Amino acid sequence: MARHPRPHARRVRYPYQEILQPSSSLLPGRFRPHDRSMQAWKISIERTSAILAISAALFSIETARAETPTAKPTADARRYIVLPTRKDTLPYSDGVLVGDTFYLAGRIGIDPETGKPPAELEKEIRLLLDGMKTTLAAANMTMDDLVSVQVFCPDLSLYEKFNEIYRTYFIKDFPVRAFIGSGPLLRGGRFEAQGIAVRR
Repeated sequence: MARHPRPHARRVRYPYQEILQPSSSLLPGRFRPHDRSMQAWKISIERTSAILAISAALFSIETARAETPTAKPTADARRYIVLPTRKDTLPYSDGVLVGDTFYLAGRIGIDPETGKPPAELEKEIRLLLDGMKTTLAAANMTMDDLVSVQVFCPDLSLYEKFNEIYRTYFIKDFPVRAFIGSGPLLRGGRFEAQGIAVRR
């Protein structure tokens, strides 16, 4: 009985077999020259990127510092001013600076030699206004920084004489003002004035 040759079994190659077979070019320790060049190039790019990122961060910090405005005095910042020429120890300040606003204490035209107002009316007025001017200068201000003034006077007939001298102490516009008839003033003064100034 004749035997028929047995057909050879066909080998079926499945796709996953190709996937599971590693390429020799990907095995560790077997880099080709081209692979080494690519790796060096990648390292160089990474280093350059890191340097650029650090530079950008430093630039941002410096820009922020340059754009940060100088801090201004807050509304709560206070400075109490007592003139060094004062000889008394009475419980008050000559002025209080709050932010950019300066409050001047009431002042009488006292002669420092006698501790009393001088007999001459014009001299008393000038001592009063010079004292206000000196107090303003201690806060780096001038008479033109005044925005409000109050004048107390027991004798309203002195109104015109006071205005005659008062107006010479200003270069620009005059502050608002009240000239108030009052009772007797301390130490026999004929005028007492206080004011408020705002830094320009």
